[in-house]
Amino acid sequence: MNPSTGPERARVSLTAAALCAAAVALAIPGLAEASFGDQTLRKGDSGRDVRILQRTLTDAGYETGVDGQFGRETYRNVRSFESAEDRRVDGKVTPPDASALQAAAEEGEDTPESPAPATGKATLGEDGLAEAPADAPPEVKAVIEAGNEIATAPYKYGGGHGTRLKDSGYDCSGSMSYALRKAGLQKGALASGGYTRYGAAGRGAWITTYANSGHSYMVVAGLRFDTSSRKRTGNRWNTRGTSSRGYTVRHPDGF
Repeated sequence: MNPSTGPERARVSLTAAALCAAAVALAIPGLAEASFGDQTLRKGDSGRDVRILQRTLTDAGYETGVDGQFGRETYRNVRSFESAEDRRVDGKVTPPDASALQAAAEEGEDTPESPAPATGKATLGEDGLAEAPADAPPEVKAVIEAGNEIATAPYKYGGGHGTRLKDSGYDCSGSMSYALRKAGLQKGALASGGYTRYGAAGRGAWITTYANSGHSYMVVAGLRFDTSSRKRTGNRWNTRGTSSRGYTVRHPDGF
């Protein structure tokens, strides 16, 4: 009996098993190399799929740094996406979440109309209301006029989200919705999370919206329209800027 027969047979068996596994992997698409959306991603994960997730979030309008680490920023933007899409808000990206996110990213790839260059800036009058620059488009002037109508209106949680425009008070996104709806730049009211998908990505020439899952405001012709301003001055209009860190930045198409 050849003493090497046993080990040799073992090696042959292992080789055959490896070839069989490779054949199965090739026969079943996706088994050889898992792709984004095949498994749930959560905070603390890292690697290739997380980088794809981060790029997809950005394409969908949730600007996210690509470092391959599912950290605080990625977690926050995933939750913003879930909230905007009326999905379960848990910060985890399940396969169905990944499919919805990819669909949103594909929608965001549509080339938006380039905003017309702005030259004038809005100012605040002695009454604290905004005065539109002469060269502003009619829609921008309409946003400012509508904003003036509720500039000093009371803050009301959930206010401005009904089917009717008029309300007894307005929260942050309700205030924006009122002004943008009256100007014809928005059909229905949006919650703050909804503004992370509004319009086109990036700053606009005339109007820029800033939103996350908890708050939203906008800058119109250089003036900030923000309920947080009302807490200090009694007026939603403010000439002072504020940090946009943690906010998704977008604008109405063409403005």
